Amino acid sequence: MTPQVSVGLDGSDESLAAARWAATEAVLREVPLRLVHVEDWPHIPQVPMAYAHILAERAESLLRQESDRVRKDHPGLTVITARARGRAAEELTAAANEADLTVLGSRRLGGVLGFVVGSVSLAVAGTARQPVVLVRASDDRPAPDGGIVVGVDIFHPCETLLSFSFNEAARRGTPVRFLHSWAFPSSYGYAAVMDPGIGEEQGDRLLGGLDDLLEPWRKRYPGVDVTTESIVGSPAYQLVEASQTAGLVIVGRRSRKVPLGPHLGHVAHAVFHHSPAPVSVVPLI
Repeated sequence: MTPQVSVGLDGSDESLAAARWAATEAVLREVPLRLVHVEDWPHIPQVPMAYAHILAERAESLLRQESDRVRKDHPGLTVITARARGRAAEELTAAANEADLTVLGSRRLGGVLGFVVGSVSLAVAGTARQPVVLVRASDDRPAPDGGIVVGVDIFHPCETLLSFSFNEAARRGTPVRFLHSWAFPSSYGYAAVMDPGIGEEQGDRLLGGLDDLLEPWRKRYPGVDVTTESIVGSPAYQLVEASQTAGLVIVGRRSRKVPLGPHLGHVAHAVFHHSPAPVSVVPLI
């Protein structure tokens, strides 16, 4: 793995927004920025040589223009450009596996999907061995408060998620909010409705478990402003709601033994599609 931040670049507004976000992240991490353009060639019919030449010129122009802009915005930042040819998902996943962090553009549901902003981003985020951040193009939503929201399942190992979250908060000097969502087992029936105290007791117990989980990290990062919350409801819904005013949303991804397709769980999948804020998907080891 190379200490660098990689970004997939295809010329779309989303990929350009991703490049701006990635450049800032590279500066915070004090590592080079790598701009990667993939020529997503079809298998058939054979691409005419004349058209291939045009594609190559466009790719070179795009990489040159964006690297010049990044260097202008961030003097002193080392910028590397790279071109690859093949299936975009495979090439970007390979690049992601060799970087500290990879940033890709993404669109919310309802947009026209491009090779970086649609299924490819989903595939890379679902298979890469390193964290992947999905960034929207700028829109008219109110300016976020800059805080970080992290979805935590206290019943599964998540050390890599916590490490990534605390490091990001420390680098940015922003508060981080850890959110654990839960629901009553079906066996409770109407007991929770008839006796609200049951819910309060369960919520307090889970919040205590979350605080215990974070205690070593709070000691390791005493300067990070940390808040915790245990809330009843769907984790996907609660994280999407929290994302509306967040500067960054962080979710974990557990390894899943499926033969084909991206390996994102339903929570990460929902946040990927509906969060207006950048979403970081962290593989859990």
